[in-house]
Amino acid sequence: QVSLVESGGGLVQPGGSLRLSCAAYGNTFGIAEMGWHRQAPGKQRELVASITKDGVANIVDSVKGRFTISIDTAENTVYLQMDGLKPEDTSVYYCYVEDDSGWYRKDYWGQGTQVTVSS
Repeated sequence: QVSLVESGGGLVQPGGSLRLSCAAYGNTFGIAEMGWHRQAPGKQRELVASITKDGVANIVDSVKGRFTISIDTAENTVYLQMDGLKPEDTSVYYCYVEDDSGWYRKDYWGQGTQVTVSS
């Protein structure tokens, strides 16, 4: 079992920046990947960024060039640096981990942190 604690959300003006953090606790040895999805009101939850324990990062096109994901493997903590924020980035951001250590893949989710981009 893995628990995730997210922080760093808030209210920011367009063009501003935020840095999200997500720390994993518990049985973290099997974590293969960490990242974030986001879900805006009335919309489907969508992948934003992911990074493997080996440091291979994936950023979706809509945020590419503005968001950067990084990982501290020793602390099982992943970070999402968000620059050049736009109103369309307004969402609840959910951290996740992918655990491939067992018989089947298991995903765990953080509590979510609100990011609001508005003038």
